[in-house]
Amino acid sequence: MNILDKIVIDKRKEVDLRKSLIPTQQLEASILFERETNSLVQKLKASKSGIIAEHKRRSPSKSVINQSLNVQDVAKGYENAGVCGMSVLTDGKYFGGSLDDLIVARASCNLPLLRKEFIVDPYQIIEAKAYGADVVLLIAAILTRDEIKQFSELAKSLKLDVLLEVHNEEELYKSIMPSLDMLGVNNRNLKTFEVSLETSKQLSEQIPDDFVKVSESGISAVEAIKELQPYGYKGFLIGENFMKTDNPGSSVTEFINTLET
Repeated sequence: MNILDKIVIDKRKEVDLRKSLIPTQQLEASILFERETNSLVQKLKASKSGIIAEHKRRSPSKSVINQSLNVQDVAKGYENAGVCGMSVLTDGKYFGGSLDDLIVARASCNLPLLRKEFIVDPYQIIEAKAYGADVVLLIAAILTRDEIKQFSELAKSLKLDVLLEVHNEEELYKSIMPSLDMLGVNNRNLKTFEVSLETSKQLSEQIPDDFVKVSESGISAVEAIKELQPYGYKGFLIGENFMKTDNPGSSVTEFINTLET
């Protein structure tokens, strides 16, 4: 059993518990459920840099990244730096995140917020909307085609953008459908944790132009983005590179300035 299998088993238990504590109707009564969402897709299409900066405390592959920063400072720093969107890890057991992080980020900035989570149940999409997210992540490796269709159509009905993450051709082919907005290629092999930008390059030609292309994982240098832009990538999800510094906001400012000069 690999780490992804373990995460999914734990996530299903966690979601069952959450559903028993907070019914869907309660989520739908949230003040944030009525707010107008902010499109990450539009921001990426209009941007030269395409940075989606992440708030991530730790991960199974890197252990602790940064436990000392508060979400409010990180969100404000990212917004001031001019990123296109912010990704907020909400998984507790493996990444040290929570839905509270999403609420705090929402209260601290007007950026499009991506709920970075292992979504295995429609309930989590309703939850994302209720806690202030604008975008949800769906991971092809843990979902069937029918689930991807059901979950993405639900997200679109709630005016949420959908980022679908793939790791290989097989996942890409089972996933392509009109209810997706962005196709993200994860350069990290979830079984070995090895990272290679070649994954993004190889899959780029097979992603139809209808979707905004996003490259994820292993992007720590401006050169990596310049290398991937000719392959049609408009979005770059970067987490550890900024989070491992004392001031993610100033490090992303410097990064974007270097990229755009």
